[in-house]
Amino acid sequence: MPRWPSLVVFDLDFTLWDAGGVWCDCLRPPFKNDGGRVLDASGAHVWVYPETLALIHRLPEEGCQLALASRTGEPDWARELLCLLELTDVFPYQAIYPSDKQVHFQQLREESGIPFEEMLFFDDEVRNIRSVGKLGVLSVQVSHGVRQSDFDAALSQWRRRSP
Repeated sequence: MPRWPSLVVFDLDFTLWDAGGVWCDCLRPPFKNDGGRVLDASGAHVWVYPETLALIHRLPEEGCQLALASRTGEPDWARELLCLLELTDVFPYQAIYPSDKQVHFQQLREESGIPFEEMLFFDDEVRNIRSVGKLGVLSVQVSHGVRQSDFDAALSQWRRRSP
C-alpha cells in the first residue's frame, strides 16, 4: 500500500485562498459571510481555490493530518477568515503569526510529534520553500492554489524520498 505524508501543510495567501488578489493582511475588516461569500468591508471576496478545497477534504481520508503555516501580519484576521470559510476545524495544527517559516515548522513538529521528513508543504513564495526545505520538509512552490496535478507530482516526489 502506498505511503502518504503524515502532515500536509498549507500556506494561506495564494496557496489555500485568494483574498481578493491581495494578502489577507491587506484586507479591510470587518469581514462577513454574505450568503456563502466571504467579503471584507470593501467587498473584496475571499475564496478557497476549488482544487485545494477538494484536496483538504480528501487528505484526512488517506490518513494525512493537515496544518497551516502563515507569516501574516494580521493573524486574528486570518483566523476569522478561516472561521467564516468554515475551515478552522479542518486544520488541527496552525502556526499563523509573523515569523520565518522555520519557526512555524518547529512549532508544528513540537505540537504534532511528526518529524520533518514526514511532512509535505505547499507555498507560493520561493523564499518560504527554500527556508522550510532546509529542515528536510519536502516543500513545493505553487501558484494560485494547490491543484490536483501539483499534489500528485509532490506526492510522487515525497514517496521517492520516503520509501
